[in-house]
Formats: sequence, structure tokens, C-alpha cells
Amino acid sequence: MGVMKRLSGIVQSKANKALDKAENPADMLDLSYEKQQENLTKVRRALADVTTAKKRLELQATQLQAQAQKLQDQAKQALAQGNEDLAREALTRRTTLADQLTGLGTQHQQVEQQQRQLETTASRLQAQVESFRTKKETLKATYAASQAQASIGESVAGISESITDAGMTLQRAEDKINTMQARSGAIDELLETGALPDALGGGGDDIQRQLDAVGQAGQVDAELAALKAQVGGEPALAAGGTGAPGADAAPSAAPSGTGTSEAVPATPDDGGAK
Repeated sequence: MGVMKRLSGIVQSKANKALDKAENPADMLDLSYEKQQENLTKVRRALADVTTAKKRLELQATQLQAQAQKLQDQAKQALAQGNEDLAREALTRRTTLADQLTGLGTQHQQVEQQQRQLETTASRLQAQVESFRTKKETLKATYAASQAQASIGESVAGISESITDAGMTLQRAEDKINTMQARSGAIDELLETGALPDALGGGGDDIQRQLDAVGQAGQVDAELAALKAQVGGEPALAAGGTGAPGADAAPSAAPSGTGTSEAVPATPDDGGAK
């Protein structure tokens, strides 16, 4: 039972929400106005019926009064002719008609009172209907204006949201561009300072590059000196000398005990044989 009750409550809640969403205030106001118009029409129809009944009673009363007057005249004539019994009968009938006229008078008063009440009701209902119609049109205009304003508000909200999204997109793009530019500048700076090897495999800072340059210059100078030494010693090697390149031969002394000494002629610098 608890589950069914909850289920019924949920269904009813969903139905009420759906009805509230589908309900149009302008249409409901028009429907209410139509119902009030129908009620006013019913009151006016009842008033017409009462008025007709009143007229009918008045017509019957007029006819009875005419008959009563005729009986009165007939009683006079009968009495003038000496026919008292006939005059009595005419007066008796006239009395019956008088009773009927009294009843018609009472009914006429009741119908007339109903007529006045219906006229008052119709007048008040007419005023209420006219007042409701004015309020209805005012509320419909207010609802239309509010609906238009809400629609404009939703459109503005959509535009604002779109502009916000576009601004965020631009901001993200600018941030990304700034990040890339900063990263590129940092890489260039690292390459210039030697903290980051470049694509050719170079590296080191300025001092290291200067030291490397000095070392390379010293090696080049050493190699150049060696080449010069080789170039200067090539003629002595061609004459069959065994000494160091470019060195002069020293004179040799005679063996001791011979008593004589002979000088050994020196080898010419150009290395030619005599």
C-alpha cells in the first residue's frame, strides 16, 4: 500500500507539472470569460422567461377583469328585467372571477419580484463580466510582454554565453601563443648561452668555446711548426746525412800518437760532394 501510494503521488506530481507547463494563462483567461458570458446569458434568458410569465399573468388578469365587468353588466340587466335569480347567478360568477383575479395578482407580484431580482443579478453580473474582461485583456497584455521579455532575456543570455565562450577561446589562444613564444625565446636563449646543445651538436658556454678555440689554435701552431721543420730538413736527407735536420757536421780529431793532425774539411752547407 505504501508503494502504491508513493507511486500515485509521483504520477500526480508529474501530471501536475505537465499540466502547469501546458497551461497557457491567456487561454485560461479567455475560457473563464466565456464561462461568465454563458452564466450571464443564462440569467438573461431566465429574466426573459419571468418577464414573459408576468406578461401572461397580466393578460389573463385583463381578460378576467373584462369578464367580471361583463357579468356585472349582465346582472344589472337581469335585475332591471326583474330576473333576480339570473342577476344573482351573474354576480356569483363575477365573485369567482374576482377570486381568480386575486390569485393572479398574487402570482403577478411574485413574478414581478423575481423579475426585479433577476434584473439586479443580470446587472451585477454584467458589470462583473465587463470588469473581468478589462482585467483579462490587461493580464493577457502583461503576460505577452513578460513572455517577450523572457524570450529576449533568454536570447541575451545565449548571446552572452556565446560571447563568454568566444572570449574564453580567445584567451586560451592568446595564452597558448604567449606560452609558445616564451618557450621559443627560452630555447633561443639557451642555445645562445650554450646551456642547450644545438642541432649541429655544438654546446658549451662562451668561456668553453673560447678555451676550445685557444686549444685548437695551439694545435694548429704545433702542426705548422712540425711542417716547417720537415720542409727545412728535406735537402740534408737527400745528400745522405744522418744528423738532425739542418745541423752542421763537427770536425773529427786525429788519433793520438801519430804526431800529426790533419783537419777534415767541413761539409759544405749545400751538401755537395768534392
